[in-house]
Amino acid sequence: MTRLLEIEGLNAWYGASQVLHGVTLALEEGEVVVLAGRNGSGRSTLAKAVVGLVRKEGTVRFRGQSIGALPTHAIARLGLGYVPEQRDVFPGLTVHENLILGLKPGKSRSLPADVQRLFPVLHERAGVRAGALSGGEQQMLALARTLVGDPSLVIIDEPTEGLAPNVVALVAGCLADLKARGVAILLIEQRASVARELATRVAVMGRGRIVFDGSPEAFAADTRVADEWLSVSG
Repeated sequence: MTRLLEIEGLNAWYGASQVLHGVTLALEEGEVVVLAGRNGSGRSTLAKAVVGLVRKEGTVRFRGQSIGALPTHAIARLGLGYVPEQRDVFPGLTVHENLILGLKPGKSRSLPADVQRLFPVLHERAGVRAGALSGGEQQMLALARTLVGDPSLVIIDEPTEGLAPNVVALVAGCLADLKARGVAILLIEQRASVARELATRVAVMGRGRIVFDGSPEAFAADTRVADEWLSVSG
């Protein structure tokens, strides 16, 4: 496999507060790496640092090219998609208008057929303003808007957070389809069932560092990691 994303010695800050401390992580073509950790461990900050949304120092390479100094829109055009936890759809625009914004400059303004197949509810509600969608529909819209840009890697932050079980199943099915298509995914996800179904590798963060990086089997066998870095006491 070809190394797609390389993160080395990455530090990041919110204002004067340092959140990431020398993070090193890599993703290969087609891998699904589930990034686990407690709230506040630095997972979302790592995602934002990779796509240029927080102050950082260190090395970030995508397909061998340094992207640490690039603005977010330039990183997206290279084929690195990002779906934030807050979804960030444009509520005043229609579903179709939101999706058109995800297309790469110079591409056809028609939506790819596979996106319509993956998200039929969005096709049905194309003329509805995004602000009128349910939380699950907004999550699917955020995913679909990223996918129309034809990324080779997608960073997805808590895609099932706050969703009803039936919608969680739909979102998980979409992620499984992406995996089957060979799209690499860095997935921040708390639901163990979703993570187990998708992961080819598990990385665990604690206190702004990677504290475990290995196969799902090695993660399951190492109960110390879950006890020390994932369990919630009290």
